[in-house]
Amino acid sequence: RPLYAASGRPGKPVRLMVGLLILKQLENLSDERVVEAWVQNPYFQAFCGQQRFTWKLPCDPSELTYFRRRIGEDGVRKIFEVSVALHGDKAKETEVVVDSTVQEKNITFPTDAKLLTKIVTRCHTMAKLEDVKLRRSYQREIKSLLRTIRFKSKGRRQGESQRAVRRLRTIAGILVRELKRKLSPESLVIHQQALDLYDRVQRQQRSDSGKIYSLHEPGVSCISKGKAHKKYEFGAKASVTVTKTSGIIVGALSFQDNPFDGHTLPAVLSQVESIVGQRPAMAICDRGYRGKRKIGATSIEIPESGKRTKTASDKRQARERFRRRAAIEPIIGHLKNDHRMLRNYLKGQVGDTVNLFMACAAFNFRKFIRILCFLCLKFLGHVLRPNVQPLQVCA
Repeated sequence: RPLYAASGRPGKPVRLMVGLLILKQLENLSDERVVEAWVQNPYFQAFCGQQRFTWKLPCDPSELTYFRRRIGEDGVRKIFEVSVALHGDKAKETEVVVDSTVQEKNITFPTDAKLLTKIVTRCHTMAKLEDVKLRRSYQREIKSLLRTIRFKSKGRRQGESQRAVRRLRTIAGILVRELKRKLSPESLVIHQQALDLYDRVQRQQRSDSGKIYSLHEPGVSCISKGKAHKKYEFGAKASVTVTKTSGIIVGALSFQDNPFDGHTLPAVLSQVESIVGQRPAMAICDRGYRGKRKIGATSIEIPESGKRTKTASDKRQARERFRRRAAIEPIIGHLKNDHRMLRNYLKGQVGDTVNLFMACAAFNFRKFIRILCFLCLKFLGHVLRPNVQPLQVCA
């Protein structure tokens, strides 16, 4: 109720909007597709609280964006907490598995030429919008420079491509400074943040820290996870916590600025304690979390070379524990390929958190649905089993 205004057009029911968000992640659909599928699927309509089948669209797809913005991180966290509570005591294991991954943003692979070209295009658009006459547009020269960058970036003529990028950087700086001089004070206040961003991107060098990799997503970080097929990923680091035996996701946390995995453990364990109600006694991690061996009352287990001080029983338990740790890898794979974590289309840092929470909630809901289906089939098998008398073997 506090999330809705007292006046204006009545809002959509919360059950409908939350149900659409869950179905979107469960079925890996976009906002437009989940609304269209809702009209065609009576099970979707019943799940969202509809009493009778209807052919009318439940809402405009853009209303899902407004609803996510309205409930924010706290709202989607409540949905995730409900998905954990459905599993009851199975989610309250004393041992958990923690791992991190990268939630990639929906941006192109960043290069200097791409960013500088976008700055030039946006400066032209801004000048046209504010009716500012530029001294020179540089359009013909930029077209020639881009052709040089594309076809002479390798081989003996690589130097020409590098000089073209430097010239493109100079042109971008000229246009940004000219707009700052010629814009009216009122327009300069409106566009000051964008112009400062363009100036920062135009000045940044290869060895700088805190670089900007996208104009529409300035908070994106460059993360290297050591993958052979993909050296760098551009997005936000996400930590996932899973129970060791049942495989239920009990923690999901998004980070900015690419922190060291070991430094994220205190926040991860505190989140698990607040959601489940108890602090894990042991967290099983990979070698990326090396450092502290105990955080509060939780011991941190990391694979290490064999020590002679351990008994055979301790070594066997450690091997079993770390074999079980590998189960989190396919879970992260399902989150990415089945529940929309492979590429995040939501805006900003809040979008990273919302997408991560909803993907983990969808995984828990899918797991709960499979358990229910198994129990129903087992029950029906007992009920519908024919009364067959056992064969009697004559002596």
